[in-house]
Amino acid sequence: MGFTEKQEALVNSSYESFKQNLPHYSVLFYTFVLEKAPAAKGMFSFLKDSAGVQDSPKLQAHAEKVFGMVRDSAVQLRTKGEVVLGDATLGAIHVQKGVVDPHFVVVKEALLKTIKEATGDKWSEELSTAWEVAYDGLATTIKKATGDKWS
Repeated sequence: MGFTEKQEALVNSSYESFKQNLPHYSVLFYTFVLEKAPAAKGMFSFLKDSAGVQDSPKLQAHAEKVFGMVRDSAVQLRTKGEVVLGDATLGAIHVQKGVVDPHFVVVKEALLKTIKEATGDKWSEELSTAWEVAYDGLATTIKKATGDKWS
């Protein structure tokens, strides 16, 4: 079974909830990431020289890009059945930054926790699954873009 119209709608509406308070949810997202993987701090140019996760235009822009790409993946999964990267360099950038498979798991968990916070009482298993499938589609495509460098 492919990605459904309802799943796409769930991702879209919860993405809008995330964007309504982008400064707060951006900080929350990166706080969740660093709770699980403190060493990842150095991978983000906007975090590596800071004392902790602090709001900044670069932090917000990166968070919006990450969540937006997952939302776009949901649209692509429903319409095309696959995710195609708009930026062919994404895989190489992730390899250059030292991203490995466990990092994708950490980011997925942080993304889901952030969306859960953003949606409040609208959170459901169905919503979680929609985001998980869209994220997994994006992560798989990023990994494929680099060949077998993910181990």
